[in-house]
Amino acid sequence: MSAAVDIEAFGGTDPVLSIAEDLFASMVDSEPGTLRPWDGPVPALGREIHAWVDVHGPAAGRVLLSTEEATAEDLARALLGLEADDDVSDADLVDALGEVANVVGGNVKALVVDPHALGLPVVDRTEPRGDVGELLHRLTLDWRGRLLVLSLWSIR
Repeated sequence: MSAAVDIEAFGGTDPVLSIAEDLFASMVDSEPGTLRPWDGPVPALGREIHAWVDVHGPAAGRVLLSTEEATAEDLARALLGLEADDDVSDADLVDALGEVANVVGGNVKALVVDPHALGLPVVDRTEPRGDVGELLHRLTLDWRGRLLVLSLWSIR
């Protein structure tokens, strides 16, 4: 993950967007089209929650998913097949958001030259700071009208 994603190398299709769209179509909503690029001005996230997973190896990188806590709760409900008014425990929230980061990370790892291992997902209300290097790619996404930010970072 030493350079930004070269979309032209993938026939002009953003491979990270394709990974995210496929994930949401198969695991989250059971239908395509619920996740798409954000259209218009991007609002600031409130009550943020972040999930990330690291790809280890010579070109170490991080896949980071950021959203609002309410969106993460709806995502957990969708993944767990819960009703819209069902309570979501902290454990379910962490599991669901971590699983999304893990699946995206595993697929991104397949794009990296000579990846070694995928780390365990981490979920926190504070964005990771210390070992983050250069921003390589950022997708601002709309899931059911809610903001999700998926980014790829180099790590030191």
